[in-house]
Amino acid sequence: MKSPGKSVHPGRASVWENGQICHSIGGIVQENLSTDGNSAAKPVQGVFSHAKIMWGAFLGSPFRNVIFLLGAAILCVILLTAYGQIILNRWNAPFFDSMERRDLSAFMQQLWIFVWIAGGLLILNVAQVYLNQLIRLKLREGLTRDLIGEWMQPRRAFRLMGAGEIGSNPDQRIHEDTRHLVDLTTDLGIGLLQASILLVSFVGVLWALSANFAITISGQTFNIPGYMVWAAFLYAGTASWISWMVGRSLVALNGNKYAREAELRFSLMHANEHLDAISLASGEPDERRRIEFDLSSVIKAARRIMRAVTNLTWVTAGYGWMTVVAPFIIAAPAYFSGDLTFGGLMMAVGAFNQVHESLRWFVNNIGGIADFRATLTRVAEFRAAIKATDDDDGADNRIEIVKGNSEKLVLTGLKISVQGGHVRLADAQVEIRPGEHVLVNGAQSAPKAQFFRALAGLWEWGSGRITLPSDEALTFVPRTPYFPPGTLRSVLCYPRATTELTDAELIAALVRVDLGRFSASLDRTARWDREMNEEEQRMLSFVRLGLHKPKWVVIHEALDLFEGDARKRVLAILDNELKDAAIINIGRPGRDGGFFSRTVHLSAETDIASLKPFKSRATGGPRGRSSRPGTSKADVA
Repeated sequence: MKSPGKSVHPGRASVWENGQICHSIGGIVQENLSTDGNSAAKPVQGVFSHAKIMWGAFLGSPFRNVIFLLGAAILCVILLTAYGQIILNRWNAPFFDSMERRDLSAFMQQLWIFVWIAGGLLILNVAQVYLNQLIRLKLREGLTRDLIGEWMQPRRAFRLMGAGEIGSNPDQRIHEDTRHLVDLTTDLGIGLLQASILLVSFVGVLWALSANFAITISGQTFNIPGYMVWAAFLYAGTASWISWMVGRSLVALNGNKYAREAELRFSLMHANEHLDAISLASGEPDERRRIEFDLSSVIKAARRIMRAVTNLTWVTAGYGWMTVVAPFIIAAPAYFSGDLTFGGLMMAVGAFNQVHESLRWFVNNIGGIADFRATLTRVAEFRAAIKATDDDDGADNRIEIVKGNSEKLVLTGLKISVQGGHVRLADAQVEIRPGEHVLVNGAQSAPKAQFFRALAGLWEWGSGRITLPSDEALTFVPRTPYFPPGTLRSVLCYPRATTELTDAELIAALVRVDLGRFSASLDRTARWDREMNEEEQRMLSFVRLGLHKPKWVVIHEALDLFEGDARKRVLAILDNELKDAAIINIGRPGRDGGFFSRTVHLSAETDIASLKPFKSRATGGPRGRSSRPGTSKADVA
């Protein structure tokens, strides 16, 4: 994060449990942007722009050289296959001529030749399928790793949440859209390469067969060298043009369907993650209504595609049936004039079909091309949006965050922009030294969460400067803890390696806070956010603090949620295990028993035109509120 003309945020702060933070920023930022019609930048446009984005990602991939080698191998296989098919096409002439002569000996000889040709082509076909699958696998691994790596850069995923629709379903784009794009790219790319090679190979054969063709009309003779080549181009070109005119709407329709599928998947996932709350509130009918609304949107999009595919099938299937007799009709003049034998006719028909199949590759794959363009757009714009989160977009009024030369945390002229106003510190400058215990509070109307996020570098809108201590990054504890999936050991060690803490240390920490019953479950994999109640989960987050012993800790309301003995245990962890750490608690006063040595006050100010949040150049900004009933994506981001 950076301020225009100022220094860059100096590194990564430690944020252990950021789930609750994410729930509110997306809604606030998106709601504000949805009312700002002029805030959206132009989106990335055009298939070539999208292809350029993905080509750049490919060139930077560690799998690039492997894929190039596999591509060279499959090119050799395709060239050998094309040569084999030319030999097979030439085999048609002697084979069918032997049948016309009723020559059994020659017929059997040609069958034996066919076995060798077909055997060689079979080996090449298997090799091509294997290489196709291997290229697909490497492409998917490389692209998915690239997107995950870009998405999981510090703060990018968090900021992307406020960028509108493109940030609402990253799982769909990274998993499903990436898989689909790789499948289409491999199939279409290899198919186009093979069609091009076959076209070049068989155009020469077809030209030679019809090189001396002449037609007599009203006593005049017209020479048309290679007329079967021109007939094939005209026939396939007409089919391609009509197919594109009928099927081009599939590009937009497929893109819309993927977006609706992503919303349905999000609704199902969101409901599954909040089953307890839904059941306790008897909210199943309402959730069903929301999910069925998204399902209806998917069905509606699918029906539009169904109608478009049906219309396209009239064209593609019609040309397919015409192709059964078209080469015979086109070659008939040469055959009936005596320029071709029956074997030569079948050879010409085979060559025409190869040329026609190559030329009508576009017709056969119009649906796949439309699907490819839609998927390419989704993946490329997602990657561009991830990269764009590092860009200030020319905005002003940013909080400057710098690394200081001392061990103090210094807040200078800090004013934080929020929806409808500002939050500021009562003092123009606040210095917090190592080992200090500071309480930050304010009026009920003061959004203290934004102050917490500003210290973490997650909320950049406002003015002033945050000078971080030089010795160590700040560790942040929000009110809702985050537990990564895995063993209890990995939860306690997160985000460090599980080898850094011994069993004795982990068990002793659990026993001290009355969670000793989990001591035997250190290496058991479970959903710990569901196996523990809310107080136990919050307690575990403070156990983690005691184990890691950070020098700077910023707490947002998590301490205020403890009562009685549980609160005493937490304060004991902070007082004993973190006796040298600076503790900054953003919460309510009066219940600390003298733990906090001083208080810093926050005040709220009203200013409707205050907030200027992030907007993505890659996507044209957020989408605003959804039309789904009863909620918006902003509400549940």
